[in-house]
Amino acid sequence: MKITRQKHAKKHMSFYKNNFGFREPFQVLLDGTFCQAALRNKIQIRDQLPGYLAGATQLCTTRCVLKELESLGKELYGAKLIAQRFQVRNCSHFKDPVGGSACLLSMTEEGNPHHYFIATQDQDLATKVKKKAGVPLLFIIQNTMVLDKPSPKSLVFVQAMQANQLVPEHQKQSIEHLKEEQGLVKESENRRKRKRAGGPNPLSCLKKKKKVQETQQPSATKKKRKRKRNRAKSEAKAVSVHLSVKA
Repeated sequence: MKITRQKHAKKHMSFYKNNFGFREPFQVLLDGTFCQAALRNKIQIRDQLPGYLAGATQLCTTRCVLKELESLGKELYGAKLIAQRFQVRNCSHFKDPVGGSACLLSMTEEGNPHHYFIATQDQDLATKVKKKAGVPLLFIIQNTMVLDKPSPKSLVFVQAMQANQLVPEHQKQSIEHLKEEQGLVKESENRRKRKRAGGPNPLSCLKKKKKVQETQQPSATKKKRKRKRNRAKSEAKAVSVHLSVKA
């Protein structure tokens, strides 16, 4: 059962990584209901969740969630102590706090640019999260944490994106980032530079050198002929002088 659950989690994580650009450390927003369920079932969230998601995680919450837990009194005192150990993310309700579920839902607006996971036991919040594309949902069932399968909204979004009907801005940035990591951008630039840089043909250079050599050869032969003629004249003069002396 544990192996099957791990396989499903790995499959769902690859879906969010490849289509929505999720990267480590995975940021998980937890509400009071999830903390309470973990306390009741003796689940060590900080120790067990990274192994389940197969990557480093950052557990976080909001001020609205903490204030909601404080207002509920002693019944959720243990959940409040757990939530206080997590990082607190800034929300837009600093002056006017809202309910924990409404606050977490607002943190995933505009396409969930910070790639948050939502961890909750609130069924109403879970239903609203499933209506958003690219928001992974975590919950606790039978003493174990479970990553829910991608929602129909996320599947439709990915199908439209693959058909080039919809390309979100964060997806473009993640694609460019992956290209830079794999060196695809540099290779394409080098190829373009090779095409643009057109130097002289080495064969044409060789032909020019041969022509120069051919043009230089006649001048050398002319010089040799002149030298031969000068030698012949000097020899003829020498013979004539010798004959005149004998006479």
